[in-house]
Amino acid sequence: MTRHLRSLDPRAGTEVGVPQRESWNWTPPSHDSLAGATNQNPAGMSLFELWAEDFCTHDGNLLEPGFWAVAVHRFGNWRMSIKAALLRAPFTLIYDTAHRLVSWLWGIDLPYTVRLGRRVRLWHHGGMIFSARAIGDDVHLRHNTTFGVARRSEPWNKPVIGNRVDVGVGACILGNVEIGDDTVIGANAVVLESCPPGSVVVGVPARPIPREARREKTSTPRAHKASRK
Repeated sequence: MTRHLRSLDPRAGTEVGVPQRESWNWTPPSHDSLAGATNQNPAGMSLFELWAEDFCTHDGNLLEPGFWAVAVHRFGNWRMSIKAALLRAPFTLIYDTAHRLVSWLWGIDLPYTVRLGRRVRLWHHGGMIFSARAIGDDVHLRHNTTFGVARRSEPWNKPVIGNRVDVGVGACILGNVEIGDDTVIGANAVVLESCPPGSVVVGVPARPIPREARREKTSTPRAHKASRK
């Protein structure tokens, strides 16, 4: 596993599965964090502060499954700040039990190894598999959505989701792709390639809608209404 993580791409001379990003404030995770050996919660905030913010993000509703999924994820990362394995063991047992309960009860799988940003909103529940390398700030995620590998032979090639990304129902984002900031992923889209910031992608496989086409769709109703007057 370690050899795979540290293998080099001969074409680029960079580590496979750890691309560089410039569109948002994200740094490639270290090998330890990829393996879940460090606390990847957002820096500068305590666990309780993160829980409070996530609670507000989910409309202050304790019955929101998304809140509990994120809360368990935060706890799973917090426990990794306890260096002594023996002292961390009971917290690991609590995390493993809570993570399985969230998955069984609500169908939300958000491993603590995912680097999760702030104010991430999980709408509804069911069929939500978020096996990504990183998910940015202010991201909206919906049910029947999958982030993960495209091939079993490449287990570390997982997506990176930028800030303020809005993911529609039933979308799949697979493989070593990067979703730029402010991108909208249409319902049931299957994304297999990286998207630049501000994209709108739809279809199977997903393709970006050109800006010109988006302008036409927004301007045509107005022009039609004006012609009727």
